[in-house]
Amino acid sequence: MKRKIYITINLASQIRRRLIKSCEKWRDLPVKWTKEENLNISLFFLGYIDNDVVADACQKVREAVSEIELFDLEFEKIILAPDVENPQEFRVIGKSSEKLRILCEAIEKELEIFVASKKVFSPHITLGKIRKEKWEELKNVPEVNEKASFAVGVEAVDIMASHFGEGKNNFVLIESCPLK
Repeated sequence: MKRKIYITINLASQIRRRLIKSCEKWRDLPVKWTKEENLNISLFFLGYIDNDVVADACQKVREAVSEIELFDLEFEKIILAPDVENPQEFRVIGKSSEKLRILCEAIEKELEIFVASKKVFSPHITLGKIRKEKWEELKNVPEVNEKASFAVGVEAVDIMASHFGEGKNNFVLIESCPLK
């Protein structure tokens, strides 16, 4: 059986609640909002992976992060992404992080998916995906550029599977890989 596998940094419940509250003023817009329990910082989508390969991926991620020290990520604002002219998502964007870039490269190398060094790595959290056709019908497109200042302590990298059931899409934790 194949599962949809992601590598993420999960958020503390108080940060997730705060993000949900910050979006309340936009709830009537044509956006498929991310459920509170699914908010995270996505690092990689590995694709549909066979169960027997998932254990190997978990082991490699565990090894990749074991020597990386804990660090913080700073987030700044809520925006439309990738840009205002062609919005696809509501996102919280963070400051570029050299420590996050190093973490991601270590995971890529261990998983043998490393292609080239990135100059910068800026984290983001997807708050919701825009329903394009209905969005284009809006008479007044909102301006979205709101301050959202907070920090996320990175203590572990999590391997998550997307689980579909009872008409709901939820992420299920497969393994949490602690940093040093």
